[in-house]
Amino acid sequence: EKLNHKKFKDSQIQASSYKRMGLGPHRGRLNIQSGVEDGDIYDGAWCAQYEDQNQWVQIDAKKLTRFTAVILQGRGSIWRYFILDYVETFKVQVSNDTIKWKPCMNGTEEAVFEGNKDSDTPVLAILPKPAVAQYIRINPQTWFKNGTICLRAEIMGCELPDPNNIYPWQAEEGTKDKLDFRHHNYKEMRKLMKSVNEMCPDITRIYSIGKSYMGLKLYVMEISVCSQLGICEPEFRYVAGMHGNEVLGRELLLNLMEYICQEYKRGNERIVHLVKETRIHLLPSMNPDGYEMAYKKGSELSGWSLGRFSYEGIDMNHNFADLNTVMWDAIELETDKSKLINHYFPIPEYYTSEDAMVAPETRAVISWMQTIPFVLSANLHGGELVVTYPFDMTKDWAPREHTPTPDESFFRWLATVYASTNHVMSNPDRRPCHNEDFLRYNNIINGANWHTVPGSMNDFSYLHTNCFEVTVELSCDKFPHASELPIEWENNKESLLVYMEQVHRGIKGVVKDRDTEAGIADAIIKVDDIDHHIRSAFDGDFWRLLNPGNYDVTVTAEGYFPATRSCRVEYEHYPTICDFHLTKTPKQRLREILAKGGKIPKDLQLRLRQLRIRKLRASTKLINQRRASQQRRARGAHN
Repeated sequence: EKLNHKKFKDSQIQASSYKRMGLGPHRGRLNIQSGVEDGDIYDGAWCAQYEDQNQWVQIDAKKLTRFTAVILQGRGSIWRYFILDYVETFKVQVSNDTIKWKPCMNGTEEAVFEGNKDSDTPVLAILPKPAVAQYIRINPQTWFKNGTICLRAEIMGCELPDPNNIYPWQAEEGTKDKLDFRHHNYKEMRKLMKSVNEMCPDITRIYSIGKSYMGLKLYVMEISVCSQLGICEPEFRYVAGMHGNEVLGRELLLNLMEYICQEYKRGNERIVHLVKETRIHLLPSMNPDGYEMAYKKGSELSGWSLGRFSYEGIDMNHNFADLNTVMWDAIELETDKSKLINHYFPIPEYYTSEDAMVAPETRAVISWMQTIPFVLSANLHGGELVVTYPFDMTKDWAPREHTPTPDESFFRWLATVYASTNHVMSNPDRRPCHNEDFLRYNNIINGANWHTVPGSMNDFSYLHTNCFEVTVELSCDKFPHASELPIEWENNKESLLVYMEQVHRGIKGVVKDRDTEAGIADAIIKVDDIDHHIRSAFDGDFWRLLNPGNYDVTVTAEGYFPATRSCRVEYEHYPTICDFHLTKTPKQRLREILAKGGKIPKDLQLRLRQLRIRKLRASTKLINQRRASQQRRARGAHN
């Protein structure tokens, strides 16, 4: 198995020399990514100061370890087409004291291993014979002729049990939950989901929202006591695997559906309450084609980007309609601000054409969003440890700039809820993953303030639907080894649960017709001082996410008089009920009666007569004012 390099402290990795701090031995971890500026403290490899065969980088495993293989990679850089630094051949030595070193042998000769042919592709070198030691050293022999000695590495092996530990089980890390901790390809994922459905048929349902480019179905697990859409529960979703090589989210969602099923059957009060009060939708693999590519290479050899894109080469997190630009252009061009909309932005016509470069997976998710009135969501990624919230796109195409939504405070709360309960993110002693230390932001950041992402799912969800969504970067490693999945589950279990519970923060209610008690669809719910509205669902129900406080809420609907009431949101994990009954306008009542061929009631006749008189008086007053103004101008001209 892969040694858990996340446990290694920087001090455990040493080298014969290094060019500068940003290219020190601590930067020699597999798949580590450099920053935008080469030359800072976050560069993309260990690079030796000297170019000779006496250079080395070594790892102190702290315990006796059975080393089996080495994986090597060249220097990572966004300027990789101009900077080609990688090791072509190398030797390996092991030691128990760093004084006497034993070379890895290939028969009677010291083994020379094949290294890299480019900077990005990981290369596996299996030791001819496993070596037991505490230290392992990589000793480059040749390197790219126009480059320098630079490498990123991973060591394969397993720690040996400590003979002095008479209670070895007490030192074991992991979880007590009995879940299927392994990587699941498409067929295995489908099989696991089916087994969960068979175990808990009363609360689970499997459905597909569409197919990938290669024809793999995008399966969703629905968990709920509600058998069909209706006024009962807020809709919540988790989406994983948008980037197929970021696999931890996929496994966490499969584990989550197993866990909820098991705990519901056991009568776990928290889980029973969550299932009864929430309709949960789990999409473990949005990009199954990309996942299959990464899965075939495996945890260590898939590299940083293999499987990230769809089969067509589309990055789905840049593939949603750019509604940010639509919104900002309208604000800039519209002179009458009362005509501006701030929610439910329509999708531009160019995006819906057959020629548009939109992945079928993206179209499927958009259709899913439009069909189900989701309230809250998170999409699970990998490769960092941070939670990002909208907007993800900067206003003026700047590389990075803080770009808040009107719901900034609630989004910060959502991000904090996940980050503060995640065991790794909340550890103040953890090291940065790659090139940014998110600990200084408490592990949350406005997406645009990290790097601009046009066409993100977060922004689209906020601007096109009622749903609030954040991105969770789950781990430094995009494709952790299967042996790490139990501890990763434990790291994220509480975060996954407590984040779902946030769907019940704020206000909920039903907008009804005062006379018929029928639900009113598409009613607009406005909260004073927050310039982002939501709408009621087809049966009139709505959920509006809000932090604790007092709010004046106004509801409007076509053909009805608006209604306003004050709603107080408490700190508890349940929403404030804030129902509205709207009264039809006389014109709307008249239209409906005439459409049915009915007689106009006397009260409506009286109301319409009063409105006509009021309108006549207003128009007469306006005419008189115009005449008086004309007469004054005429007298002024005569004088």
